[in-house]
Amino acid sequence: MPENKGWKSPYLLLTITMLLWGSAFSSSKSVVAQMPHTVAALLRFGGGAVALLTAVALIGRPAAPASARDGGRAALAGLLGVFAYNGFFFWGLSLAPSLDAGILIPVLSPVLTSAFLLVTGRDRPSGARLAGLALGLAGAVVFFFGAGGSAHGGATRLSGDLLYLLSAVCWAAYTLIGPRVLAGVDPLRATTYATCAGAVLLAAVAAPDLGETHWSGLPAGLWLNVVFLAIGPAAVANLLYYRGVGAVGPASASLMMFMVPVINTGCAMLFLGESFGGLQALGALVLLSGAVLAVTRGRGPARPRVGTAPTAGKKPSEL
Repeated sequence: MPENKGWKSPYLLLTITMLLWGSAFSSSKSVVAQMPHTVAALLRFGGGAVALLTAVALIGRPAAPASARDGGRAALAGLLGVFAYNGFFFWGLSLAPSLDAGILIPVLSPVLTSAFLLVTGRDRPSGARLAGLALGLAGAVVFFFGAGGSAHGGATRLSGDLLYLLSAVCWAAYTLIGPRVLAGVDPLRATTYATCAGAVLLAAVAAPDLGETHWSGLPAGLWLNVVFLAIGPAAVANLLYYRGVGAVGPASASLMMFMVPVINTGCAMLFLGESFGGLQALGALVLLSGAVLAVTRGRGPARPRVGTAPTAGKKPSEL
């Protein structure tokens, strides 16, 4: 269709989204290097909340004011998907390279989600999916061994990677409860409400560190980085993702999510000079292979029916 070509192509929109999300790990790491991790998390998601509120005001669909029930559900989603997830994530960034985060979180989250669905009987087991989960978990174990014992690792890096693991657990849990908690709420507004609720909690945790931050000594480049994180990965990426996944369906979008660790690896190595040892690299490859197998079940993505967008409101974690 003409509207799916050129700059309106859903695959182009999704590619831009993955570029924004993939670059956010190393970008966040550079911010954490110059201020307490709690303050860095607040700046990113406080700014993201402002950007999303602006997007709702400018392009959001007309809707009735949020009820107290909707506000409570958004607070619950924000507690898990924004506050807890990013609390562990930014804490991990203060201890371990962003390279590890960009591998563990986006790749391990779908593995954990699939494992939970199988254990609870909410999804049918298949040979390909079980093999993918086993491969993914084995890769994660190898990756953690590499983080703790290789020449490129150490106790501090291992501690940071374990915090990234907790972030992945939070993201997987949000994947499972988010659709129910925010059911019936417009996707853009749901994301905005959850981000605002999470930002408030992040502000409470960051409050003691605000006075210890040397604001006058922060370079202009850092503030440009913060603006990028708030507007790009938080606001623009979500808007593009909603449009893209509504056109191509969740299966194709979930496969494109595996661009994120590749992009992050390039950014971390190029801009931050980060690296990992051979054992971690092996674990990352095994983990990524297992995650792809678990998500696809050994099959390619089904082509979406023209004119349908049944999952336009789903976030990457809901795929």
